[in-house]
Amino acid sequence: MTDVLITAGELAEFLKQEPCVVIDTRNPEAYGAGHLPNAVNVHEIFTYLATSTPEGIHELKTKFADAFGAAGLSGKETAVIYEQSMNSGFGQSCRGYYLLTMLGYPKVKVLHGGYDAWAAAGLPVATDVPSPVKASFAVLPEAGDILIDAKTMLAAVGKPGVALLDVRDIDEWIGESSSPYGKDFCPRKGRIPGAVWLEWYRMMKPTAEGPRFKSKNEILAECATVGITENTPVYLYCFKGARASNTFLALKNAGVKDVRMYFGSWNEWSRDPSLPIEEGLPMEAKLTTKAA
Repeated sequence: MTDVLITAGELAEFLKQEPCVVIDTRNPEAYGAGHLPNAVNVHEIFTYLATSTPEGIHELKTKFADAFGAAGLSGKETAVIYEQSMNSGFGQSCRGYYLLTMLGYPKVKVLHGGYDAWAAAGLPVATDVPSPVKASFAVLPEAGDILIDAKTMLAAVGKPGVALLDVRDIDEWIGESSSPYGKDFCPRKGRIPGAVWLEWYRMMKPTAEGPRFKSKNEILAECATVGITENTPVYLYCFKGARASNTFLALKNAGVKDVRMYFGSWNEWSRDPSLPIEEGLPMEAKLTTKAA
């Protein structure tokens, strides 16, 4: 696949050569203080909490088809998405990439290193707010295969050959916190049974310029630690699909063929008492399961 990631220097040249719509996913205050020239602010890419009922999925698709159309995306332009840096917004620029891909948008780039990388390169920033021309945004229904619902996730529990990959922070994985928004934001703490864990930060590494994605082979090496190869079907989840979008981009760039996401993630799963969870420390949970 074509690399979705684009450096600040590459993007400065790309913007001169190709029609683009640049989308800033940060909060309105950060956007107002300075953004890439002509960037449109769509913060709900990050804030929107989705559910995976048929109604919830319909609402998700409609909402973002409207938002991306309002930003000026018609299918002819390359969508360029950015956040502040790759680790300050819980993967929010990658969430924009995932949403666009799930809707079937043909050309998407993510600014590697985000706004910080652009500013550090001394490239121009603006404070004026553009008035994009509303475009007709077409949704390709078949592209939605990368979005899975709670029923599909439940059917994959205990299914050999499918990796359920949890990429949340350590305190969420070990069942000490229910979310990044506070320990008791959700009613239940724990994991989807049988999930394996790679914290989303592990897809990136520190550099002098800030966090950047690891190389293809480094990402595949991380995956190998939990038994995932390029041919393993992977079902991702986190809390609301942002951090998992960061991992989605990493795995796709590394050549993992079948990567999908349970976008409702822990925010939805934990609120439905009929859905099974594993509680407590993962090691204890596994021992309990074996003893049973």
